[in-house]
Parts: sequence; C-alpha cells; structure tokens
Amino acid sequence: MTGSPDQPSAGDQGGVPESPYAPDEVVVQDGVGVPDPFMRLWTPHRMAYIEGENKPTSGAAGSGCPFCRLPGLPDADALIVHRGEAAYAVLNLYPYNPGHLMVVPYRHVADYTELTDAEVRDVSELTRQAMQAVRTVSGAHGFNIGMNQGEIAGAGIAAHLHQHVVPRWAGDTNFMPAIAHTKVLPQLLSETRALLAKSWP
Repeated sequence: MTGSPDQPSAGDQGGVPESPYAPDEVVVQDGVGVPDPFMRLWTPHRMAYIEGENKPTSGAAGSGCPFCRLPGLPDADALIVHRGEAAYAVLNLYPYNPGHLMVVPYRHVADYTELTDAEVRDVSELTRQAMQAVRTVSGAHGFNIGMNQGEIAGAGIAAHLHQHVVPRWAGDTNFMPAIAHTKVLPQLLSETRALLAKSWP
C-alpha cells in the first residue's frame, strides 16, 4: 500500500509498515444502513468453501478429487494425521470444532456398501484411534461420528466416501454457530495436526 502523492505512506515514515487500521480502531464502512447494537465478525475465508473451493467438478477419481490427491502430498501439507493400510485420517479444512477429523479410504468409492472388508476394518479402527488421540490432546466430552451418503444427504464431496469424527464439549454450541453461523476456532490447523499426530495411539 502506498501513500498519495501529497502524503507519504507510513512505510516512508521511520520504516514502520502502513496498516489499514490501528489495533484498537473500529473500521466504519460508509454507506446506507440503520445503525444497530451489533458488532460484525466477518469470516471471508468461508466464502471459498461456499463457492466450492476444493470440491471436485465430477465424480471421477484422480487429481480432481481432493481425497484422492491428498495422500500424494506430505502429511503436514495435506493435514494428514495418520495413514493406515486402507484408509487415512485427515483434518477437515473447514472444521466444525477443533480436532474435526475425517477418515477416508484411499480407494475412490462413494458408498459404504462398496467398501471391502479390509477397508471397513481400517475405517473403523482409524475412527477409534482418532477418538483416543483427540481425547488425549483436548479431553473431548463426546463425539459426533458419521458420514453423509450422497449429495441429497449433505455430502460435500459425495463421490469419495469419508467419515467425520467431530469432538464435542459441553457448551460448544452457543450463539455464534446457532445464530451467526460462525464458528470461532482457537488453533491453527497445522498446530492441531501436529498435536494429534504426536498423540496418535
């Protein structure tokens, strides 16, 4: 960001980089509207998910499917917490709660009934281990575990089966997600991945 011709930028004044606002300053947007008592917590990063970021445009296997692509990346880059023989555990890029994991078979398959016996065992075992790791790291009070089968059932990526493991705590559903549709997360995904990987049983 640069200053106007008549006014040098903050970066030109003592080498301090210019900031769009001071830490304690409330940014006021000029425009039309009736003031009310609410403050707004903007979450523009959510727009990427709303607009379909990382969602495949077809049901085919391959690089277009993020669940097919992730195992080819380093664990830290892919947010993979643990790799099993037939499935892997990965952090959700758009978590509902801290430590929200998904257990995903390597094979590109959409329906639970299509899994082999070995894949069913690995998905089940990794789910159990995920619960143990999350409890060790964060002392979760409970879990929501399940999978959405098909787009009509709410699956974001319906073509590649994945089971959600969502840790829950007493009071974790408050006015923010219930009314504001905003989830406040206290930890970066990279830090969560490192803690869970270290504590994986």
